[in-house]
Amino acid sequence: MSDQSCACGDAPKLIFSCSGAADVGAVADQAARKLTHDGAGKMFCLAGIGGRVSGIMATTKSAARILAIDGCPLKCVKNSLEQAGFKQYEHLQLADLGMDKGKTPPTPEAIAKAATAGTEKLVC
Repeated sequence: MSDQSCACGDAPKLIFSCSGAADVGAVADQAARKLTHDGAGKMFCLAGIGGRVSGIMATTKSAARILAIDGCPLKCVKNSLEQAGFKQYEHLQLADLGMDKGKTPPTPEAIAKAATAGTEKLVC
């Protein structure tokens, strides 16, 4: 696994994803796990943001980059981050990649497509 920090610092790149019940939630979740496995960043706990867990909030505030991956247009990840006070982040909406709720099974191809788009957004 490669280094997860930007060339400009030691802070991590954090990835928050939808893990909802819909097929696109599964794609978002698996793409975040793939990005972590590939060393592009570190999947982090969205529930901790919603619960305002102090350690998770502090780590997120110190992140070099934040990626929010939303499965569907409800934008739960984006909204959760914003309600917790985070305004600087990259956003990946799977519908923008042609992945529609109820029509996008979590195939290796869909997961790879989402992960590739996520990698591009995490580049410093």
